[in-house]
Amino acid sequence: MDFLLPVLIILAAVGLAAWWLRRALLAALHPEREAPALLLLQKELQAGIAQTTRESQALQQHLREELRLLNEQVARALTEANRTVGDRLDNTAKVIGDVRERLGQMDEASKRIFDVGRDIAELQQALSAPKLRGGLSEYMLAELLDEVLPRESYALQYKFKGGETVDAVIRLSSGLAAIDAKFPLENFRRSLAAQDDAERLAAGKQFTRDVKKHIDDIARKYIRTDEGTFDFALMYIPAENVYYGVIICAEGSAEETLLQYALRRRVIPVSPNSFFAYLQTILLGLRGLRVEESAREIMDNLARLTKELESFAEDFRIVGQHLGNAQKRYEEADRRLSRVEVKLEQMSGFSKAVEGAGAAALPAVQ
Repeated sequence: MDFLLPVLIILAAVGLAAWWLRRALLAALHPEREAPALLLLQKELQAGIAQTTRESQALQQHLREELRLLNEQVARALTEANRTVGDRLDNTAKVIGDVRERLGQMDEASKRIFDVGRDIAELQQALSAPKLRGGLSEYMLAELLDEVLPRESYALQYKFKGGETVDAVIRLSSGLAAIDAKFPLENFRRSLAAQDDAERLAAGKQFTRDVKKHIDDIARKYIRTDEGTFDFALMYIPAENVYYGVIICAEGSAEETLLQYALRRRVIPVSPNSFFAYLQTILLGLRGLRVEESAREIMDNLARLTKELESFAEDFRIVGQHLGNAQKRYEEADRRLSRVEVKLEQMSGFSKAVEGAGAAALPAVQ
């Protein structure tokens, strides 16, 4: 914008010079007519140049002010844009950091899921062995008993007189409750993984036969009322899904369910959740027995305490009599002491009176 003003001024000057040159030529050709006009033209030209100079200066000042304001606006806009871009870059960096952190967490979770899946696969492979399943069932049963009941209230691997060994018994005041752990998993898994109804039905029938065999074995081996057991036994199933399969399974709509068959054989299937409820009930009963025994002990202690209290009351009465006699003797001695003190005071007063009289009778020393 600064270079435009000199150009305009130069163009204006050139135009005026050309016009003045033309007028000068005309004046040279007609001097008598053009002399006043040339003088007037010179004055107008000087005035025009002065006006043009002033306007150009004013225009230049105005353009400089506009340029300054424009520069300030551009600077403010650039500052605001930089701040906005900076904030957005900060937010973008924060979002990227959060995304990286989430990706790290997802990576850790994926690793844990992979490890869990591998452990589950290893566990499934391990549980395919019947002996290992049996050992796991017995371990879970022992842990649950240890968590709920006092150690003296149950026994593990209890052996009957005939040589049969049950996984656990619970000792109650009226008898023993036998518990045997069973884990019929193989055919249950086959029924779940069956591809068609025929395969599922065949696996279900085999699962039913397996469970019935376990029920019959428990009823035959561990319900021994002649050895102090109750007339029922518990079959502990360590998996909830297998337990539900047992209590709802039936080979046909006209036949009884496995639960009905078990109850008819006086065998009660239990899962970890239901067995925990049974144990809580048993624990309340054991606590009731302990309260009853404690109540008897308290009554015996109260009887002994009553006798001791009666003996103490007699001794206390005798001590009271002795204290009463001592009180009487103390009061008598106190009265005698008071009389002696009075006599001593009287004698002391008499002695002082005698001394005063003797002093008055003595002649004054000159």
